[in-house]
Amino acid sequence: MKENNHQPPLQIDIEQIIAAKNPRLARLLPRFILHYIKRVIHENEVNYVLRTYADKTGLVFVEAVLSYFNITIKTSGEENIPTDGKYIFAANHPLGGIEGMALLQVVSHHNREVRFVVNDILTNLKNYEPLFIPVNKHGKYSKEYAQIIEDTFHTSAWILYFPAGLVSRKVKGKIMDLEWKKSFISKSVQHKRDIIPVYIEGKNSNFFYNLSRLRTFLGIKANIEMFYLPDEMFRQKNKTITLHFGKPVSHTLFDNSKTPLEWAAYMKERVYSMGR
Repeated sequence: MKENNHQPPLQIDIEQIIAAKNPRLARLLPRFILHYIKRVIHENEVNYVLRTYADKTGLVFVEAVLSYFNITIKTSGEENIPTDGKYIFAANHPLGGIEGMALLQVVSHHNREVRFVVNDILTNLKNYEPLFIPVNKHGKYSKEYAQIIEDTFHTSAWILYFPAGLVSRKVKGKIMDLEWKKSFISKSVQHKRDIIPVYIEGKNSNFFYNLSRLRTFLGIKANIEMFYLPDEMFRQKNKTITLHFGKPVSHTLFDNSKTPLEWAAYMKERVYSMGR
C-alpha cells in the first residue's frame, strides 16, 4: 500500500468544499451558520485524524480510522463470500460513513482489490485513494465519472454499493433505506457480476431521524440532516458494527420479468430479510 509521504496532510475546509460544490450557496450562507456547520461536522477532530494518519492511504487508512474510533466489527455469513470471481456487494446504509469503512475492511480480507461507489464529494478525502469511485449524475463531471465506473468494472476489483445513495431514515417506525437505485442491477447484468447482499446493523440518533421527518413535513427539499452525519459518526465511537453476508445472487436472476428498478427493490427486501 502506497504512503502519502510527499504531500502536506489533508485538512478539511468546509467553506472551500461548499464553494466548490455549490458556489451560489457558499455566497449566500451566513457566517454564523457556516461556523455552526464546522462544529457539527467536527472539523477540528477530523483534521486531527487526517494529520495523525497523513502518511496512510487506502485500506491502511481505513484500518487506522476504525482503530481511532475503537470500532469492533462482528460478522456472520462470511463463508458466503467466494474465494474467486468478480462480485458486487450491495448493502443497506444505516449510519452514514463508518459502516462503509467496516464493510471495506471485512471485504478486503477476501480481496485486496476493492472499490466503493460514493458521492463525488467524498473524493476530497484523498487518503481514501484509490478506494472510492465517484458518482454524480447531474454534475459537470458526470460523464467522466461514468467512464471511471465502467473502467473499474473491467478490472478484477470487487465493487461495493450503498444502492440507496442516502442514509437510512425512519419509515413507519422502522430504520430503513429509501428507494434503492437501479444502477447496481444494471451493472450486474451488463458485466455478469453476481451480487452479494449485505445487511448492516446500526442506527443513528433520534435527533437525526426527527430532523429528517420535520424537514419533510415542512416541505424543505434540501437534505439538511446530512450535515449532522459526521456528528452521528463520532457518536459511533467505541461501538460494535455487525455485518451479515448473504449468499451470492446470480446476475441471471435479473431478467425481463421485472424492471431493473423492481429488481433493486427485490434486493433491498432480500437484504432486510437478513436482519429479521
